[in-house]
Amino acid sequence: MSHVAFLGGGSFGTALGILLANNGCEVSIYDRKKSVVNDININRKNDKYIKNLNIPKNVTAYNDLDETIKDAKFIVLSVPSHVIRAVSSSLKDKISEDVVIISIAKGIEEGSNLRLSQVIEEELPNNKVVILSGPSHAEEVAFDIPTTVVVASRDLDAANKVQDLFISKNFRVYTNDDLVGVEVGGAVKNIIALAAGVCDGIGYGDNSKAALMTRGMAEIVRIGIKLGGNPETFLGLTGMGDLIVTCTSLHSRNRRAGFLIGKGESTEEAIKDVGMVVEGIKACKAFYEIKEKLNVEMPITDVLYKILFEKKDPKEAVVALMEREKKNEIYY
Repeated sequence: MSHVAFLGGGSFGTALGILLANNGCEVSIYDRKKSVVNDININRKNDKYIKNLNIPKNVTAYNDLDETIKDAKFIVLSVPSHVIRAVSSSLKDKISEDVVIISIAKGIEEGSNLRLSQVIEEELPNNKVVILSGPSHAEEVAFDIPTTVVVASRDLDAANKVQDLFISKNFRVYTNDDLVGVEVGGAVKNIIALAAGVCDGIGYGDNSKAALMTRGMAEIVRIGIKLGGNPETFLGLTGMGDLIVTCTSLHSRNRRAGFLIGKGESTEEAIKDVGMVVEGIKACKAFYEIKEKLNVEMPITDVLYKILFEKKDPKEAVVALMEREKKNEIYY
């Protein structure tokens, strides 16, 4: 079977590494923290990110990048969106053109507002890029709980190879050639999940969350179509599926951060308390800029931006959202 290298030994990278090892692959994981590398290699655990793991023996961790990627046929970028460019750049002149690059981050590059596949392609223009997305919390994938995801690429042959690589009895993988839709859905749902957490933190109920998720989906579709995505993609795993799981799950760091903000914490305090990257905060800033430039109406994103970056009171923000001028439900 294939040798697959993971760059980043966090929760999702480790979970997928276990999955591929159980599929028969030789898996290597690069992490800059020696404690993570030692925990994987010696204890067959990764307690920093997920407790009670049993990591197979065909998973090996390294502190050395060159050793990690040696002879790899697939490289998985299992790092947050804000370091995708740097990590991609670190692979220049180190890998051949037949190595497929897989990204599992869900976000937008801050500053350029490029989708992550575009960032990777700028740094590694000769390699095929595949995005893996969908409702897939690491804490469940790691313990073989049934999960379904989608892999998207401009090269369907590459997507098919990645589908074959990951698919298993409890991990079903679909393909999709709508790279724009898959990436936009995966990024914007984090914004809506943050907002859902804010509502939970304030103390609102099921009616509020249902309304937020439904109108949040309208924003995903609206901006996604404007950027060139297929409307049907947003009704699938990377749109509706990921939106549901991220807005409702206790595993969701975006929802958790929003909950803390709804309880009265500042953005900075919430990030510190969550202790991991909260992609929705960066995505909110990026899509606020994108929607302003393209003149796309995204009222939830708009008020969340004001909460996160202009210190608007969350309850006042909800009032402003509810008191907007009346509209027809269906419009794009």
